[in-house]
Amino acid sequence: MKKQITSNDAPAPIGPYSQAIQTGGIMFISGQIPMNALTNEIITNDIELATHLVMENLRAILAEADMNFGNIVKTSIFLKDMNDFATVNEVYGGYFNGRTPAPARETLQVAKLPKDVQVEISAIAVK
Repeated sequence: MKKQITSNDAPAPIGPYSQAIQTGGIMFISGQIPMNALTNEIITNDIELATHLVMENLRAILAEADMNFGNIVKTSIFLKDMNDFATVNEVYGGYFNGRTPAPARETLQVAKLPKDVQVEISAIAVK
């Protein structure tokens, strides 16, 4: 059985998708961009602030399912510019507080992201 997970503290979907879907003990979180859920403001000019906002959006969705970053087993990071990798990696790593093992992950540079943002991150979490 699929259950839709929705948090008012994360941006509403901008297309025909859910913030997250939970089935059994697994939750699949759609890619989050640096959009403020309250103002719909998008951060496009500061990769550090943008990454923090993306991670906070992920946190909000995780919390809606009584989960946290420790439940994440896999992430996918999409960057507009791979030169931002070190900054994104540093911010991202701070949210996992040295948890071992860290989630599996891939990081890709892509030609374009929704709303022309610099970073998007999706995740899979397990209860």
